[in-house]
Amino acid sequence: QVQLVESGGGLVQPGGSLRLSCAASGFTLDNYGVGWYRQAPGKEREGVGCISIRSGYTDYRNFVKGRFTISKDTRKNRVYLQMRSVEPEDTAVYYCVADPTEWCRVWSYTPKYWGKGTLVNVSS
Repeated sequence: QVQLVESGGGLVQPGGSLRLSCAASGFTLDNYGVGWYRQAPGKEREGVGCISIRSGYTDYRNFVKGRFTISKDTRKNRVYLQMRSVEPEDTAVYYCVADPTEWCRVWSYTPKYWGKGTLVNVSS
């Protein structure tokens, strides 16, 4: 059974850092494009960033460039989202996504597999 499980969400102060983790089970991420989406209260879901596991290519939306970094650990079958200099506008449920195609950067494409999400709350 294909599963993506996010962890690491919580309360963080503005300007702080947080690292989200995405653990994949039921399949290996080796030939997948993996990414992060988020949905803030009352807003539409939006892509955050993505990584091609095979090539290591990454892409980020403008509003997180220079602040968020995606990395992978293929031995653990995990992907991470390192968040730095967070802002109240980063408050959202963050979802890990994966698709067996090189979809990264094609933000109009909807990845096949989704986790249930983890809540990040940026507040003082």
